[in-house]
Amino acid sequence: MNNIRNFCIIAHIDHGKSTLADRMLELTHTIEARKMKEQALDNMELERERGITIKMTPVRMLWSPDLKISDSEYILNLIDTPGHIDFSYEVSRALSAVEGAILLVDATQGIQAQTLTVLEMAKSHGLAIIPAISKIDSPLALKEDVKKEIAGVLGCSEDEIIETSGKTGEGVEKLLETIAQKIPAPKLAKGNPLQAPLQALVFDFKYSTHRGIVVFVRIVNGEVKARENLIFKIAGQKFTALETGIFHPEERPTENLSAGEIGYIVTGIKTPGVVSVGDTICKEKEAAFALSGYSVPKPVVWASVFPEDQSDLLLLKQSLAKLKLTDSSLYYEEESSGVLGKGFRCGFLGMLHLEIITERLKREFNLALVITQPSITYEVWYKNPSTSSGHAKSVKIYSPAFFPEDGLIEKVTEPWVNVRIITPSQYTSALFSLFYEYEAEINSTENFGSNHSKIDVLMPLRELMRGFFDKLKSVSQGYASLSYEIAGSREAQVTKLSVLINGEEEPALTKVVSKRIAEQEAELIADKLKNLLPRQMFELKIQAKVQGRIIASRTISAYRKDVTQHMYGGDITRKMKLREKQKKGKKKMKARGRIKIPQDVFIKIMKPD
Repeated sequence: MNNIRNFCIIAHIDHGKSTLADRMLELTHTIEARKMKEQALDNMELERERGITIKMTPVRMLWSPDLKISDSEYILNLIDTPGHIDFSYEVSRALSAVEGAILLVDATQGIQAQTLTVLEMAKSHGLAIIPAISKIDSPLALKEDVKKEIAGVLGCSEDEIIETSGKTGEGVEKLLETIAQKIPAPKLAKGNPLQAPLQALVFDFKYSTHRGIVVFVRIVNGEVKARENLIFKIAGQKFTALETGIFHPEERPTENLSAGEIGYIVTGIKTPGVVSVGDTICKEKEAAFALSGYSVPKPVVWASVFPEDQSDLLLLKQSLAKLKLTDSSLYYEEESSGVLGKGFRCGFLGMLHLEIITERLKREFNLALVITQPSITYEVWYKNPSTSSGHAKSVKIYSPAFFPEDGLIEKVTEPWVNVRIITPSQYTSALFSLFYEYEAEINSTENFGSNHSKIDVLMPLRELMRGFFDKLKSVSQGYASLSYEIAGSREAQVTKLSVLINGEEEPALTKVVSKRIAEQEAELIADKLKNLLPRQMFELKIQAKVQGRIIASRTISAYRKDVTQHMYGGDITRKMKLREKQKKGKKKMKARGRIKIPQDVFIKIMKPD
């Protein structure tokens, strides 16, 4: 057990984390050379397509310093984690299951804001940190500057920082040696840890159609074998372990899992909602207490999801339940809209998380969806709750469609966030005007490394979700990065922006905007819809309404057809009669019902220009 090393890799998105993991798998012969492929630990189609890690993946590697099987062989359990800020919850779960972490920084970009945030989380867990830089083979690498940054943050010597290249494999063997030397073995119970009561911490799980829920566990104390009777300590659910095993990286059955190891247990449970991340698995007849678990993830972005065809409602519900089994940070509950029918109000960790989930629903379950405008949670205080509105004094509003009119509101509060930005110093002045545009308050500015600045600002979450990240990247030519955390609530000056298509309000396009930019947002969405909506056989009127007034209007002209083209000669009144008949027909078509907006229009409306 003293030869076990459990660790993860802390790195910003696109800093070479998955590529470095590939080289480790090659060097330890975990995957045969003929089966090796890029991003070996990224199993989802979306991960490989976008080149990012979305879902954490554990893998077990065997390694000895002389690269031969010997008494000094180490068991290295790596948990490959995502790098994007929306999936920081995945990272926090991995940190609780390991004793050490590799701090990996791209030699061409330096330390990013998200890296600092995760590093602070790792330190709070008491993990051993191994600093390393990647992409040293790149001609753009600034090795010495980046080393100074890392040394300044960690308080270590520059000589301790390991230089690696995921492309060439340089420095990977030295990194494995350092892992064996510096990351401590798992802390075990005194005496014989195998005879201690079983305590297995659930850090992730997945669903199998035939085997039920498969839980990913870190065995803290004791030992578990197949066919033993177990219990989820917090949920109180009893089950029999159908199989135990390790990740190599595919699931490989073993006789048992012992203290200090990371592996999986097949539960056979097929009921959604039973298993939760952070629960503790114990033996049914042993007296063992539950381990301290994880905080429940809190959604920050909300959007309603409706099936285009209401007959797909049950399929959508089943699909969300299956995704919930692989992504515990997804939240959903049923809701009903008078226009869109029945659907689900879903909570997400960020805009990328929303995009990934909706894309998975479309690809994996072949669903056609209508997705409402993303929003955050507002708390609304009514002026006369008992008489005018029939609501309680204050109500939490998750969907813009249910946001009340201004005349009923006494005040509104919204969440604010602390945002940390790291940017090259030459772009600092350009960012200040961006902060003003997005209602941000600057808390502090300080030098970071040789030519970077670290800026801490406070801003509404609403503004952060209004394309702030894309604007930040644009202003800094792609070099700035950010991380954020929720920092309480403040009073908000916001109003409801409604969109009318031919006089009919479209709830899916309703949004809550700042009063300061309501007119600008109205013009923007009217222009977008004019460019995105398909032309009809009749004239289409698009209107944006704020505070009871139409403040933006656009018209899409009807298709024109010359109904008199087959006629020649004769009196002009013959043609006039035909044109009048066509005019009446178009009016009849216009009055028949609402315009069906294509699904891709809703997706494109969400994205910034």
